[in-house]
Amino acid sequence: MALQDIAAAAKEDAPALRPARDADAQDLFGLISLCFAEYPGCFVDPHGDLPDLISPGSSFAKKGGVFWVVEDERGHVCACVAVDFPETGTAELHRLYVRPDRRGRGLGSFLVRHVEDHARGKGAARLFFWSDARFTTAHRLYRRLGYVQADCQRMLDDISHSAEYRFEKAL
Repeated sequence: MALQDIAAAAKEDAPALRPARDADAQDLFGLISLCFAEYPGCFVDPHGDLPDLISPGSSFAKKGGVFWVVEDERGHVCACVAVDFPETGTAELHRLYVRPDRRGRGLGSFLVRHVEDHARGKGAARLFFWSDARFTTAHRLYRRLGYVQADCQRMLDDISHSAEYRFEKAL
């Protein structure tokens, strides 16, 4: 098989991403609730902790970013990721979640690489994000993709009493 045929086949197998719409809020709350439920003491509070999910289609656009979703065969959101640009040359990844029944198929890696490509295209030289200390499976993915855990941690004043680690990567 020729290299261009392999590339075309890979594109056909890639999940279909689309920008989030405000109407996706309920699906996104459900997705994140499923993901948080795997971790004791981790709760979803849309009004206090996740206000951007009330209007997911417009929340990141207002900040110059993008929020993408992947739908399953029934049209329900099964994965998501977002990015914004808090300072020149720097991108911040947000809201990487994959529904438990869709994990282990490379979807998380695909979404992170998509954000990296988008960030490079917008002139970012580095990408960072914060991840709950409890999300150890996700941390393995980040390290496998070349992210380094910075020597800092932040505590959030949220319903889950979250502690988060910072991960970074030069693009």
